Amino acid sequence: MYRIPRVKLYAALLLTLLATTSVFAQTAATQSVTLSELSVSGSAGPLAETQLPPAAQAASLTVPTIEQARAELQRTPGGVALVPDTYFKNRPAQTLKDVLDFVPGVIVQPRFGSDARLSIRGSGLSRNYGNRGINVFQDGIPINTSDGLVDFFEIDPTAYRYVEVFRGANALRFGANALGGAINLVTPTGRDVSPFEARIDAGSFGYLKGQAATGGVSGPFDYFLTLSGDRFDGFREHSDGNSVRGNANFGYQFSPDAETRFYVNANTINQRIPGEVTRQSALTNPRAANPVWVLQDQQRNIDSVRLANKTTLRFDETTLDFGVFTVQRHVDHPIYEYLDYTVQDYGGFVRATDDRVIGGFRNRLVVGVNVDNGTIDYRQFVNLNGAVKGPLTFSTLDRSENLSAYAENSFFILPNVALVGGGFFLRAVRDRKDRLLTDGDQSGRSTYDIAKPKFGVLWDVDPTWQVYGNVSGSAEAPTFDANSFATFATSNLRAQTATTYEVGTRGVRPDLSWDLSLYRSEIQNELQCLTTSIFSPCSIVNADRTVHQGVEAGLEVAFLKSLVTVEDRVWFNAAYTYNDFFFVRDALYGNNRLPGVPTHYLRAEVLYRHPSGFYAGPNVEWSPQSYFADNANSLTVPAYALLNLRIGFDQGSAWSGYLEARNLLDKRYISSVAIAGIANASSEIFNPGTGRAIYGGLRYRW
Repeated sequence: MYRIPRVKLYAALLLTLLATTSVFAQTAATQSVTLSELSVSGSAGPLAETQLPPAAQAASLTVPTIEQARAELQRTPGGVALVPDTYFKNRPAQTLKDVLDFVPGVIVQPRFGSDARLSIRGSGLSRNYGNRGINVFQDGIPINTSDGLVDFFEIDPTAYRYVEVFRGANALRFGANALGGAINLVTPTGRDVSPFEARIDAGSFGYLKGQAATGGVSGPFDYFLTLSGDRFDGFREHSDGNSVRGNANFGYQFSPDAETRFYVNANTINQRIPGEVTRQSALTNPRAANPVWVLQDQQRNIDSVRLANKTTLRFDETTLDFGVFTVQRHVDHPIYEYLDYTVQDYGGFVRATDDRVIGGFRNRLVVGVNVDNGTIDYRQFVNLNGAVKGPLTFSTLDRSENLSAYAENSFFILPNVALVGGGFFLRAVRDRKDRLLTDGDQSGRSTYDIAKPKFGVLWDVDPTWQVYGNVSGSAEAPTFDANSFATFATSNLRAQTATTYEVGTRGVRPDLSWDLSLYRSEIQNELQCLTTSIFSPCSIVNADRTVHQGVEAGLEVAFLKSLVTVEDRVWFNAAYTYNDFFFVRDALYGNNRLPGVPTHYLRAEVLYRHPSGFYAGPNVEWSPQSYFADNANSLTVPAYALLNLRIGFDQGSAWSGYLEARNLLDKRYISSVAIAGIANASSEIFNPGTGRAIYGGLRYRW
């Protein structure tokens, strides 16, 4: 299998940028257009709505408008994206896949229910359960536990105004301490919502969801509340579940330059787990669950409450944001043994942004500190078949401490060219107290102190497009999970560190937008979670040296115009991701490819949009080449292609609705795999993808 050498990759990056710059610079010379003149509201996907918007006056100081959030993202010399709710609310929106599937560089692989593995630039490639290597936030409040693991059960896509994506080390304001970067889910405020909104969604495999929301403003006070509930039987046996999720925030403006906001998020989720099966079973009998999982009635049930406050103060050229949060989460989790644990996380942040002219040059400085600490009160019991607790087998109190400090300075050597420099420092502590000593004392403590720099350049070629480049670092401390629980006292796990080189371009013009990033991450001590048997989710190990490099490309273009009216369009939207991940002279695996995600992955759509609000069109999800399921490269996940179709109506007010058909040809395929060191035909590590499904929904706003 062909792999791009480093010199050739860098040469290709440079030539691509030069060619792109030449083509669009010639186009720019023939057009006189500013962002305020662009009309992208007819865009069929998230890309055109995320690029280079005009600044807008905020209705809220603590929560940027979509326009302000876009403008802030474009000050990043690296891969970023913003997905507005207009893209993902007109669909079932069950998982983050429904939100992020057209963001290049993001791979979301469903497992069951609302659970999925999410990988950006190869983050958490080998995770079978939970996710690592990416930081997920809701309104800037961590969803990850303080040791770094994150699940997506608590995420309700219908609750958010927009979603920010920071790929790789471009997530500096969130600490930049994850290879994959960060995702921030932003809820509305009372200043940008309808007084009342309700929706109902229903579809295949017993799916039913209802949601209601309200919000408003009374003088300096505003509020937003939303509540949703869903239930589903699931495509596979033993994959039924239900959830209730609530989100609220309350803001108060003391003055035009001072505002505080309180957040409440509460969830209760119940989910049965069908378990991984062999490749043959996944492809020939995809609805079947693993019989061992059924016998043990494996489940994941979560109750959580998240409370937070954020305050914003503005002093002339300087803006100060600070806040605190706490998360209480109980997880009742019968699997191969019965896990029962309580998570208590707490922390805070402070960030200052200073944007002023110094000596005739614009200078923008961002500095901040994040604190994220917590405990896991963990107990493990024998699972007496049927999800019944037996004798206690393991009991620990795990403490995590994380302090990250960062700074980034953008100095504009020209009005449209900024040199960017900065970096971060991470101090992470992992401390375990073993409370059951019959099998020996597993207590232990590890401390990780890591500093990484960042350098970049950002060139606004004209008001509609940018070229950028950066060299940046990232770092990740190990988590408390899986077999690292039992070996923590003697563990020699090291922190994962990486240096990433990146160049790219993004822009938006009338009826055209694009997003292109090319990167190479050179990683030391990559943390892998390798499946060993059905009675142990995985074993945590460090690889030696690995490389993740690839291409992230998004394109939206209106290729047919004025078919029925002057303003209607037929859009072509595509998000392509190339993943070239491999070991470097590893003692066990040589230069093998890293398993877990497709080498090539494409989401593409042709969508007709009429100015009345009607839209319709097919789309495809395509993994054209098989990829490996294990480090030894002995077993593969087959290629697949899915055909989907959606149709709907949305004028932006009153009634809207949609119908969406997925996997129309009822293709049998594998959606995700639990990575092994060495796998064979009998390895139960595969999750089959969902068969043909149809969903529909109605939404009302006033």
